[in-house]
Amino acid sequence: MARCLALVALLVLGLAAAPAAAAAADAPFVVAHKKVSLSRPKPGVERVAVSLDLYNQGSATAYDVSINDDSWPTEAFELVTGEKSKTLERLDPGATASHTFVLETKTQGRFQGSPAIITYRVPTKTALQEAYSTPIFPLDILAERPPEKKFEWVKACGEIRVTCVCCLVCWTVYLPRREPIKERLKSKQEETLIYL
Repeated sequence: MARCLALVALLVLGLAAAPAAAAAADAPFVVAHKKVSLSRPKPGVERVAVSLDLYNQGSATAYDVSINDDSWPTEAFELVTGEKSKTLERLDPGATASHTFVLETKTQGRFQGSPAIITYRVPTKTALQEAYSTPIFPLDILAERPPEKKFEWVKACGEIRVTCVCCLVCWTVYLPRREPIKERLKSKQEETLIYL
């Protein structure tokens, strides 16, 4: 009898947990990737292009998706184009969204940015859900960079060309000294006939 009651209790708990597990499996899963690229439009000024790519890898729609990237201090970075935040009405399962903005700075130094914060609403939960973008590597703003070696491949091509010419000269010197294949075969056949 006690066994029967334990089995019934286990069955009731299992049935009660099944909808909760199904609801958890039927939820949005927002992933955000943050990318940064640097450029120098003129000496003493560096531009930072920030790109945020969002992916909903879950099986339900995320609503009221808000992207916020306030990790750029206003005393060091000035907004040139775009906005640091963006709101989307929804992000369906398997859908992607992108957000970009450009900053400009005249301050030299090392900068470590924080991940962007993404908040979204799930109909089955009352609290807003939160996700973070991938972090970025530390940036060396206006750092001294070695000059680009634009013509190194030209040197390498020159060395390869010299090597090819040497091989070609050697081959052309060696080639006339070789006997033609037919004559070599004929002489080998004659040798085998002599020995027989």
